[in-house]
Amino acid sequence: MTKKIEAIIREESLQDVKDALREIGIVGLNVHEVHGHGRQGGIELSWRGTSYQMDLLPKVQVNIVLSDHNVESTIDTIIQAARSGKEGDGIIFVYPVDDVIRIRTGERGVEALQYTGDIDDKVKVPAGKK
Repeated sequence: MTKKIEAIIREESLQDVKDALREIGIVGLNVHEVHGHGRQGGIELSWRGTSYQMDLLPKVQVNIVLSDHNVESTIDTIIQAARSGKEGDGIIFVYPVDDVIRIRTGERGVEALQYTGDIDDKVKVPAGKK
């Protein structure tokens, strides 16, 4: 039914990712400032002749909940917009979502996620995939 994409990316990639997602019809997302490190374990910095290890780097977490059939195109879009080819470009997690409820209307499931002009309006959905 629905999935949650959680992408942790470089801060400087955020605008490119947002623009690319908007272009394919993703109209709803949340962004959080986070700190962490992956395989690289952080970076070594030097200041006034002293070196130190910075192991929690500033990143941005982008959360999107969407229909199953839109997951792969959304992942591809994030990768294309966020990839610099350098260590620390980020990581994407995909989680199942049991239910979605729009508070204002009480709509549930896919109907709670749909907006005029969103990715489901722009992309023809195969029968039985909504």
